[in-house]
Amino acid sequence: MNITAAQIDLWRSSASETQNLEFKEARNQYDTKKLCRYCVAIANEGGGHLVLGIADKPPRPVVGSAAFPDMQDIAEKLFQWLGFRVDVEEVLHPDGRVVVFIIPGRPRGTAYHYEGAYLMRSGEELVPMSEDQLRRIFAEGQPDWLEFPALKDATAQDVVQLLDTQTFFELLGLPYPTDRAGVLSRLLDECLIERSASGFHILNIGAMLLAKNLRSFSSVSRKAARVIVYDGESKMQTVSDMMDEKGYAVGFTNLVHYVMGKLPQNEVIEGAIRKQIKLVPEVVIRELLANALIHQDFEMRGASPTIEVFSNRVEISNPGEPIVPVERFIDGYQSRNERLADLMRRLGICEEKSSGIDRVIEAAELMQLPAPEFLTGHKRTIVVIHGPRSFRNMNGSDRVRACYQHCVLQYVLRRQMTNQSLRERFGLSEGNSNTVSQIITATIEQELVKNDPNAPDSRRYARYIPSWA
Repeated sequence: MNITAAQIDLWRSSASETQNLEFKEARNQYDTKKLCRYCVAIANEGGGHLVLGIADKPPRPVVGSAAFPDMQDIAEKLFQWLGFRVDVEEVLHPDGRVVVFIIPGRPRGTAYHYEGAYLMRSGEELVPMSEDQLRRIFAEGQPDWLEFPALKDATAQDVVQLLDTQTFFELLGLPYPTDRAGVLSRLLDECLIERSASGFHILNIGAMLLAKNLRSFSSVSRKAARVIVYDGESKMQTVSDMMDEKGYAVGFTNLVHYVMGKLPQNEVIEGAIRKQIKLVPEVVIRELLANALIHQDFEMRGASPTIEVFSNRVEISNPGEPIVPVERFIDGYQSRNERLADLMRRLGICEEKSSGIDRVIEAAELMQLPAPEFLTGHKRTIVVIHGPRSFRNMNGSDRVRACYQHCVLQYVLRRQMTNQSLRERFGLSEGNSNTVSQIITATIEQELVKNDPNAPDSRRYARYIPSWA
């Protein structure tokens, strides 16, 4: 590859380390077990470079490294230890010797391990891959669950009786065909059904989206969204427990309306008029429901998206751990089920452009609600949306979470967070500037945000950006 000193300087200028680029000082030596672990983790993330002889904190000066003077020897040992080839290059930078390990990406359907540990990067740490991640890797190249038949050898009559084709065409904004052949042709074109020797296979994705009743298909019946309403703030007493039996696309609007109908109401006075408002805005429920349906792990059996309504909050969860870190939900996007997401977008259920969570955060700020919580549970992804709570009644973690989310949202909108913008988010007056400054300081101390290096060197005009920016 012949890496040059100029390439080293280009890497050093990057805003942060990534899953594919790691710096280590290693002035005199570097532990071979750590080397093996990093090679495995970087390979599992698609390949990249481990660079020795450079400080891993900005401005990342070249400090030089005396580690591994015999590069052919360490390359041969790595192959023996790991079972895959890692190339090693020495770069004589003007400021010192740099050693670069060029690590290939793992083969499709294969995850590398070292001493039994399947490793990946998480920030600056190496962590074991989750069961979800390993299952996705091992399933690469195999047919997606959504593409398997939910019902084999159905007749044309079965197809139109079991699937809500009328609503399907309405959601697409198309006139309903004049004959059954036109209906079947569209379903075939969208790959929701496929021809078989004696009729049609209705695929899981077709049943999942369009079923008049999910119970008609054994493979998808347990994927129906479940809505549980509790009496109070705990799960001690259940008021109602409902399974939504319609396909996700054809039943989505009614599901949103059902959940909204179960939310507690608060009475507010605007001017001289009393108004009843729901615990959480509809736009929040709509966006988070769509996310939960689309991004669930369909390979997990006996688990479904769940909406739990309490007197002071709503919790929406879906099977599977997230493939985007929860702290990057606002600015990041990666669909677990790409074809499902594409169809849901075309049917008007979602936008598939990473704006859903942005809208949730914007709505929370507009209503001055506590910041939503994005959590990872046992094989589940959970979002908690809290009802109204005054600034005085928000605890420290509520305030820090709101500060971080506000900072990320401003960054996504190509703006920067300031003391004033955060005051406005909390609905506070200018007299509370010191209180807001303390919140910003606490958020900086937790390494969630940082000062914008391009802002004026003045506390009054300070601006802030996410720590990863």
